[in-house]
Amino acid sequence: MELANYRREYLQGGLRRNNLPDNPLSLFETWMQQAVQADLMDPTAMVVGTVDEQGQPYQRIVLLKHLDEKGFVFYTNMGSRKASQLANNPRISLLFPWHILERQVHVTGQVERLSALEVMKYFSSRPKDSQIGAWVSHQSARISARGVLEGKFLEMKQKFAKGEVPLPSFWGGFRVKFDSVEFWQGGANRLHDRFLYQRQESGWSIDRLAP
Repeated sequence: MELANYRREYLQGGLRRNNLPDNPLSLFETWMQQAVQADLMDPTAMVVGTVDEQGQPYQRIVLLKHLDEKGFVFYTNMGSRKASQLANNPRISLLFPWHILERQVHVTGQVERLSALEVMKYFSSRPKDSQIGAWVSHQSARISARGVLEGKFLEMKQKFAKGEVPLPSFWGGFRVKFDSVEFWQGGANRLHDRFLYQRQESGWSIDRLAP
């Protein structure tokens, strides 16, 4: 298979400066709504990038659970690799790869931990099996076999069969306070449209970037 020969044209549309809102959140919400309406699989999926103490980057896919002017919110096991890396270096990047729409959105910023009330509110809204799954998986820890997880899940499911599932002390969430948001829209002849929003004291600057 000759990977170098695999290519296609991007012809779904362009992005122009005079059509951009002053705040990137407005455009992001529009694009997210369009991704949902297009029936994309996992439209809220984002690639989360962190860096360890040796400067080694790591990426993984996480689901966006909330968004407002304060930032992008996701939840995780606080003993996970990404949580440990963010505790040491709160800088983070997010990438939304909406390939079918020929779009990408790249976000950079810093994280802050969510309050216990925010975490509890979301945890309580999850399906019960998902709540039990949070208890079972010590994320990023080494395990000998999948059967270990399955056995633990059945054990915990029986334990919490007759009552509510309590919030694990090791489970929480992060808010990404964003400093920059870059929108990428595919274009014909590889002349893609890229616009970078950067936070300033007076608002947001907007720059067109070369593709």
